[in-house]
Amino acid sequence: MKKIFAALDKLPLKPSTREFIREGKKLPGYTFLDFLHGYVYGRWPYLYIGVGTGHHPLSKILQPLGGFLLRVLGIDLQDGKEAEPKDPGGKSSFADTYHGKVMPLQTAKGLIHVGREISLNNLERVIPYAFAKDLILRQPEHIVALECPCRSVRSNPCLPLDVCLIMGEPFASFVADHHPRRSRWVSPEEAASILEEEHRRGHVHHAFFKDAMLGRFYAICNCCSCCCGAMNAHRNGTPMLASSGYRCRVQEDLCTGCGSCADACPFQAITVRGKTAQVDPDLCLGCGVCVERCGHGVFLLEQDRSLPPPLEFKELSGKN
Repeated sequence: MKKIFAALDKLPLKPSTREFIREGKKLPGYTFLDFLHGYVYGRWPYLYIGVGTGHHPLSKILQPLGGFLLRVLGIDLQDGKEAEPKDPGGKSSFADTYHGKVMPLQTAKGLIHVGREISLNNLERVIPYAFAKDLILRQPEHIVALECPCRSVRSNPCLPLDVCLIMGEPFASFVADHHPRRSRWVSPEEAASILEEEHRRGHVHHAFFKDAMLGRFYAICNCCSCCCGAMNAHRNGTPMLASSGYRCRVQEDLCTGCGSCADACPFQAITVRGKTAQVDPDLCLGCGVCVERCGHGVFLLEQDRSLPPPLEFKELSGKN
């Protein structure tokens, strides 16, 4: 393995690619296949996501190949609900390796404005998956707004496109270097404005983690339920999304039964019966979209101790 990485050092790679490799080599057991997976994902995300969601012209050809490669890496695409690998050599589910943590607006803005480097490892209670559960931020003020791959591969996508916020190094520079026409550097203040605008559109903030991205957090994606590959996969039985740790409670005496919340809920967790909105606790992931959309102040977003805790880095820092 050292010889392969030594050979990579002799290639005319971009500085951000070299930094990605350096970061990867710090991880125990990091292999060339790990680097290759991360490089392909970061270098060609529109192909990667387009094929994965079936919205790329080459999907029929490349999906079987991608499935084969994931099986080589020990990832089971069929068993979406397997929580832990059965043994060190066993298969993990796809969701174990690639997942998002739902965040209400204020939590997402807190992450954007973190203001210091963070190193929180193995947040298994907060990120309830077998792998990719570290919150490590190097140079968190380095933020790149990337055109969303999930939206971009659609024939009639939701707009705007540049709503994926790549945070910290080596990820931000890698994306900026390899996608200069589809990305732009933004300040934390600009990133917060993107979050606020997407929240008003009724879209969901997710902190995304992926094994190929050094097994840690790398982006805040602002997702619409129609275009987002992860939200569609979650809806179809692959549990790629973890609850924010909050649930919505209905103040029934304030509800008029207008139904605007049910129309807006990206997880289809709200129904209206008679003149009262009702929240399905099994479907609600605590995004807070209904709180914003309701004009009568009916909904309260409250932490539910039975759920994985929120991604509140200040509280988590105090516990680590």
